[in-house]
Amino acid sequence: MKKYFYVITIQYLGYRFHGWQKQPDVKTLHLMVDRTLNFILEGKYFKSLSSGRTDAMVSAECAAFELFLEEPLEDQNAFLKLFNHNLPQDIRALTIREVDAKFNIINHSKIKEYLYLFTFGEKCHPFCAPIMTTILDELDIDLMKQGAKLFEGEHYFKSFCFKPTDNGQYTREIITCELVENTIYTANYFPKKSYILRVRGKGFMRNQIRLMMGTLIDLGKGKLTLETIKQSLEPDCFIKFEYIAPASGLILNNIEFS
Repeated sequence: MKKYFYVITIQYLGYRFHGWQKQPDVKTLHLMVDRTLNFILEGKYFKSLSSGRTDAMVSAECAAFELFLEEPLEDQNAFLKLFNHNLPQDIRALTIREVDAKFNIINHSKIKEYLYLFTFGEKCHPFCAPIMTTILDELDIDLMKQGAKLFEGEHYFKSFCFKPTDNGQYTREIITCELVENTIYTANYFPKKSYILRVRGKGFMRNQIRLMMGTLIDLGKGKLTLETIKQSLEPDCFIKFEYIAPASGLILNNIEFS
């Protein structure tokens, strides 16, 4: 039987979800997406497959999943409108496009960009909590900017993988890693200054961005040095970093398929 393939991009606020992947007895993004698809497709066969998982409380400006159908969509725009009408308010579909059978959303070459939004020095308005991490200690932002640049290029990232094994592939390339002042997200209850760690690369390991962010925060607190970070990126070096930055500050900003 012929099948039809579509890529749908979505954005979501992850604060009330236990990540993307379906799990028993908890509310996940994949569960809500599939429930909505089942309703609007009126029980017809479908399968959905994500380009990658996000952890509990992680948000996305632009994530993607592939939709497999046995019947073509007659009007893609009408389908997208109907999908949005039935999705919960913290999930929104952005675009839909048809792809061929050769496309595989998991194995297809892609670049992901993540943002980590944070501030420091004082307690923030509670409304900031879903997308921004607040560090109450003072931070040396200039030193953290230097530390972020150390991650750029091809390095050995075993120290930045949650529960690494002895036979994992830890040499990865990061295209961009920079810490900048936040000019993207604004609200009248936001602090006067906030910051973003922007990271782009072809593939990331479990909790890699959050471990990198946590290490930069400890650097900014004076708990470790630039030299420690340099050493941790050397081939076959493993330094156990303890601080994994909170998930709610992490945002999947974009996915670029080649």
